Amino acid sequence: MEAKNWWRFLLLPTGMGLVLLLTFLHLPSLPNKEAPHCNLYSTWCTSKNRFYSSSQSKPTYDHLYHESQTPQHPLDPLTIQEFNKIRTILSSFPLFKFSSSYTLNSIVLEEPDKKLVLKWKKGDPPLPRKASVVAVVKRVSHVLTVDLETGHVTSHETGSVSGYPIVTLEDLFVVLEAPLRCPQFNNSFTKRGVNLADLVCLPFSSGWYEKAEEENRRLMKVQCYSKEGTVNFYMKPVEGVTALVDMDRKEVLAISDNGQNIPVANGSNTDYRYSIQKQLNEELRLVNPISLEQPKGPSFIVEGHLVKWANWEFHLRPDPRAGTILSQVKVWDPDRSVLRNVMYKGFASELFVPYMDPTEGWYFKTYMDAGEYGLQAMPLSPLNDCPRNAYYMDGVFASSDGTPYLQPNMICIFESYAADIAWRHAESPITGLKVSFSLMPTSYTRVCVLGLT
Repeated sequence: MEAKNWWRFLLLPTGMGLVLLLTFLHLPSLPNKEAPHCNLYSTWCTSKNRFYSSSQSKPTYDHLYHESQTPQHPLDPLTIQEFNKIRTILSSFPLFKFSSSYTLNSIVLEEPDKKLVLKWKKGDPPLPRKASVVAVVKRVSHVLTVDLETGHVTSHETGSVSGYPIVTLEDLFVVLEAPLRCPQFNNSFTKRGVNLADLVCLPFSSGWYEKAEEENRRLMKVQCYSKEGTVNFYMKPVEGVTALVDMDRKEVLAISDNGQNIPVANGSNTDYRYSIQKQLNEELRLVNPISLEQPKGPSFIVEGHLVKWANWEFHLRPDPRAGTILSQVKVWDPDRSVLRNVMYKGFASELFVPYMDPTEGWYFKTYMDAGEYGLQAMPLSPLNDCPRNAYYMDGVFASSDGTPYLQPNMICIFESYAADIAWRHAESPITGLKVSFSLMPTSYTRVCVLGLT
């Protein structure tokens, strides 16, 4: 894994790591007054895996009351009320009404036509709200459009679209369970001297290479690591062992077992957890704490999903695939005394990472992070991920059964010196590692939007 691919440390390990501890599974239920927090990994909502204790790091504002929230802008994300309405509409649609098993892999806002959005002004009647739904029913993919105004499914496609829907967390659990029930798979590790109690196994997307045995199947591959003596299990891969798993049939199709002559690394000097680095800093007295202050508070204003800063304004929303989307970015034009359109819509594009290694255990690793795994966002931690006076924005998304859930502190907005670098890698509830910011201040300021995925 190349160090320069730092997005790899944010997107893929975070997403895959969530499925490794089955004891953290907590399926959401239909909300009463508020959406469930954090969906399947609610432990992270109260995690102490941060630089500061919870008493030191509470946001300085109250979350919006999401249950009663209504869209104020045509591009506002779907609300809890709308997700629940979508579930009701789909429950009466024949495709789901007469099927006992299905998965809603994606439910997102279907944006109105760009021309209508550009014409819309605050105070105008709201534009019709629609949702785009991707579902898997009896191993067949479906794409539907749900009209929230009429309460009907207005479009339904199947068979004509290529590819497969993104995997759900439930899919990833299935992928991990199947090979670990297989004696042949487990024996591959014991004969290498690896303790099964030290195994950390991850689900990898298998790619598509026009192999006849892989056609019309939703497949993933499973490889494992040893965490003996280190939390940095990526430094201790068990090379040569790969299981090919059919997610829909929940069965192992093949096991590749070679490379027995490749030893497992000892993992020495690979512990990069914050607690270890903090101890080293205290022993050597390397640096003192640093605090950045804004005595008069922030210069930006957030109205719902509209952000105003200096002579700029833009619409901001969390998205379960793109992460953070900025729309209708405008800047004040002093010559014409109007807000001039700069960008209609922008977000970080999909990251394609081909490892270019032709060997059996690596050739298929050509990740499409968000497209295959979807969003796995951790709550941003005040004073760790974001400085004082930051504004935090939650995300409301849908589980695989359509139940809405809340992802708190998914995005934060703050002012910073231009050219600052801000990053943090989290390995879910597996390793408890902690990594700090790296900062490079200059003499200019900017407003920053940070969404951790």
